[in-house]
Amino acid sequence: MRWRPKDSNPEASSIRKRCEMQVRALNLPKRGQLTIEGLTDCIAQRQGRSIQLVPLTLPTGSPDGLWMSTAGEDYVVYEARLAPMHQRAVVLHELGHLICDHEATPVMTSEALSLLLPSLNPALVRRTLGREHSHSEAEIEAEYVGSLLAQCINPSLISGGQRPVPAGLQDLADRLGALENPSRRRQG
Repeated sequence: MRWRPKDSNPEASSIRKRCEMQVRALNLPKRGQLTIEGLTDCIAQRQGRSIQLVPLTLPTGSPDGLWMSTAGEDYVVYEARLAPMHQRAVVLHELGHLICDHEATPVMTSEALSLLLPSLNPALVRRTLGREHSHSEAEIEAEYVGSLLAQCINPSLISGGQRPVPAGLQDLADRLGALENPSRRRQG
């Protein structure tokens, strides 16, 4: 029997229990037997929707990750220049939002989406979860679920292969990059 400190914050305890239930409900294989791609496939199968992991070079000051949901599939966009371990943490965090079915706040009007992604019909985009890092309940849940998912992955099984970037999403990154303040661009 292990000793666990008593939770002094009932709200934190409730969030923790809810997140643990969400991850248990995925019925993932034994710890350490999955790659990040295998984990993504398990989640996609459970959700009944395809999930694409998309590495993009994002403008300075933008989030390191983004979850975008269209009518037919989900995209987890992450900063391509991050170290592999940081990329993994970002992807798992964004998958946490997807697993918890967090609601996105409107971050773009249809007109703005049309300008940024002319090859993607704005009516097909159901939601884009773009937000600033905060201590909101959704961010806490996504972070905790991501940490629970990390326990299911065998780090030695993580592929370092290049993933294809859908044209519309690469177009988005290029357009956002064009809006970046030149004085804030990363050197190198």
